[in-house]
Amino acid sequence: MLDRSDLSAIGEPLRVETSLLHHGFRTDPGTFSTIVPICLSNAYAFESIEHASDVFDLRRGGRTYSRLMNPTTDVLEERLASLEGGVSAIATSSGQAAIAMAILNIAAAGDNIVSSTHLYGGTINLLSTTFGRLGIETRFVEPTDVNAFERVTDERTRCYFAEVLPNPRLTPFPVRTVSDLARRIGLPLIVDNTMSPYICRPIDLGANIVVHSTSKYVCGHGTTIGGAIIDAGSFDWAENSCRFALMTEPDHSHGGIMWLEAAERVGGPYGRSPYLLKLRNTLMRDFGPCPSPFASFLLLQGLETLPLRMERHCENAERLARAIAGQAKVCDVSYPLLAPVSQRNQARENMGRYGGPLLQFELSGGIAAGRTFVESLRLAYHVSNIGDARTLVTHPASTTHASVSPAARAAAGVRDGTIRVSVGIEHIDDIMADFQQAFAKV
Repeated sequence: MLDRSDLSAIGEPLRVETSLLHHGFRTDPGTFSTIVPICLSNAYAFESIEHASDVFDLRRGGRTYSRLMNPTTDVLEERLASLEGGVSAIATSSGQAAIAMAILNIAAAGDNIVSSTHLYGGTINLLSTTFGRLGIETRFVEPTDVNAFERVTDERTRCYFAEVLPNPRLTPFPVRTVSDLARRIGLPLIVDNTMSPYICRPIDLGANIVVHSTSKYVCGHGTTIGGAIIDAGSFDWAENSCRFALMTEPDHSHGGIMWLEAAERVGGPYGRSPYLLKLRNTLMRDFGPCPSPFASFLLLQGLETLPLRMERHCENAERLARAIAGQAKVCDVSYPLLAPVSQRNQARENMGRYGGPLLQFELSGGIAAGRTFVESLRLAYHVSNIGDARTLVTHPASTTHASVSPAARAAAGVRDGTIRVSVGIEHIDDIMADFQQAFAKV
């Protein structure tokens, strides 16, 4: 019988659009179902005591408990790695969990990280306040001054961190330039690519680790909270062992295991990345921010149409941004393809012909005008989420960035009257008609 799970005959590697539909799963061997099944099992049987011991001690691959691995989530992780061009991925219960674990995996009390100031408000709080309580300092720098990263780096710096397309500032991050700097110093660059999946592949630009809130564009329909960490497999932990003892020295939280050696033994999807093997078997084990199998199933559905949706989101966003820029009541529009030349060039380097799926603007009437505009919309939803198939608007100063300081809010590009728009996939004429009637009431 023809092996229909072998796609090598049509030529490898598969393009992203194809791999998001086929990678990691073709049919269920028992039922021949073509849809990834939802595996509602907490634990998995062992063939013998020796088998159980080998799997738990990472002498061989295998599943133990769904907090660490699950068949449905396995396929999601394979396709997320394929999306970003990484060697391996871990799915998490939220984007915030992904960011926290990606950094905690290599940083401890007394260490520091260097981060762009252009961040989502919740991430600012995580890095500045919560990590600070754990003894991990975050040194924030203006990303347009690339040399600022190096100026505040010292022997206790463990990584650089940034958002590829910052929410809501929308100033594209210089991934390639900062990754070159990080490589020279011997640090990994961790980037959040929540806002530009498919249209940007930070690993191709030199990033070492990519995180996502899959709740947004990967999900695509506002139904499921999730996150992901993808490892490019490009950072040499052994070469930089003086900085990364957590990766290169015996880990007494797991019986003195050596993670670089363990990854070679385990092999397969769980062993492709020593970094993620450690994260899965320590932080995921201890904190437990795993997705449910049903959440993984829903995220798999979102991945299947991600390329189509992202193209429509971006096309609609550009047309809406250009239309809003001509409004007499608008004093400022932020959209990468309408920005100064340096930012437009950076957007082209990161995202090719696209400018991203979000925009923000400022009404000349300030916060009062902004409130009137938001409350006058009829088609667009007033919610604090982004990445839904529907057009969503919010007032960041009172929602996503309400809990951060005024200075940090300003650094993130949020003013009192700023309106953020997550442009949906409705017909663009209907979106613009809704905005036009709301402008008329300001």
